[in-house]
Amino acid sequence: MRIERVGGLLASIMANQCRDTKIRPVPFTPEDFTPHDQAGPVSLEQAIESWS
Repeated sequence: MRIERVGGLLASIMANQCRDTKIRPVPFTPEDFTPHDQAGPVSLEQAIESWS
């Protein structure tokens, strides 16, 4: 999912530009904006179960 990673990287860059370091001292990472990329691969059985 390269497209999602690129989108997460761009979103983290823009969010860190406007980030208030007093409110959020930890910078945003691309993983904060890519929830589906962290899920990992899905087996065929898991995919079939999620469809029904």
